[in-house]
Amino acid sequence: MTAVAEKMEVRGEKWRGLMGSPQFASLAILVIVLAAFSAVNPNFLSPLNISNMMAFLPELGIMALAMTLLMTAGEFDLSVGAVFALGPVIVMLLAQTAGVDIGVALLIGLLVCIAIGAINGLIVTKIGISSFLVTLSMLLIVRGSALYITQGFPLKSWDQPGFFVTLLAGSFDLGPFKLYVSLWWFIALSLLGAYVLNYAKLGNWISAIGSNRNAAVARGVPADAVKIWLFIITSVLAGLAGMISAFRISAASPVAGTGYELEVIAMVVVGGTALTGGRGTVLGTVVGAFMLRAIRNGIVLIGVPGLAFNIFVGAIILIMLVLHALIQKGSARR
Repeated sequence: MTAVAEKMEVRGEKWRGLMGSPQFASLAILVIVLAAFSAVNPNFLSPLNISNMMAFLPELGIMALAMTLLMTAGEFDLSVGAVFALGPVIVMLLAQTAGVDIGVALLIGLLVCIAIGAINGLIVTKIGISSFLVTLSMLLIVRGSALYITQGFPLKSWDQPGFFVTLLAGSFDLGPFKLYVSLWWFIALSLLGAYVLNYAKLGNWISAIGSNRNAAVARGVPADAVKIWLFIITSVLAGLAGMISAFRISAASPVAGTGYELEVIAMVVVGGTALTGGRGTVLGTVVGAFMLRAIRNGIVLIGVPGLAFNIFVGAIILIMLVLHALIQKGSARR
């Protein structure tokens, strides 16, 4: 075989590998979704509508990035939606009622999120209870705490201009688009997550733990410590996303984030990360986040009742699970 033929064969193998990856299937579905909605309603891809979609997408996307790493390690966190609400509620109560400096209040809010994640991780790893049961219980505790300390009423968010407001929820114009600083947070965290999962030793540890924990431990991987830190990161990013949202809409509600845990998990699964652990893709999660936000926005824009969103999400998840299963079987045969 000539050198040219060998190069062509290598390129062909790479292309077939790309075509058979979960990310490619997710990207193909996203393109179909965008094309379908824009064909039905040309305003779907208008600058105003894209700006509306991009205003909220980074907040859920940030949570989905952390969930990707956690699910790759074989665990997941059902309390993220409640932490999304509790974080900003604590910040606003401290800043408005107790007169605490907003920067200090933000730090305390994040420390509470760290504590929640640490408790989740310690109970899962040291006591050995399923993360489903632990984080479901934590969801109820955290949501109940947010409701109790606010008596169920939303709080007016911090509306005074300043460094932290600009850092978390500042806006800027990019041509005809109005975008928020949270988009840069999402991009930066996506790049960091992709690096960790694909190139860092930690990423190898995470995948190994999700594939076979006992084998990973036998090779010297600190599985429990890694999982605890992943739970902490997941809670911290959920709290951070909630604070970004509260500053953006100038309100902190104790019921904010209701149902987000399932939507975040859907983004991760649709993107190609395995529910059983061992395989994760940050790029796929980014595509999944775009897909679900586009579906939520598009069905409303074309006149479908918003309550039908769950039908679309359920159908998309089933389709993606089938596609990913077929891709895995095809790869195994090769």
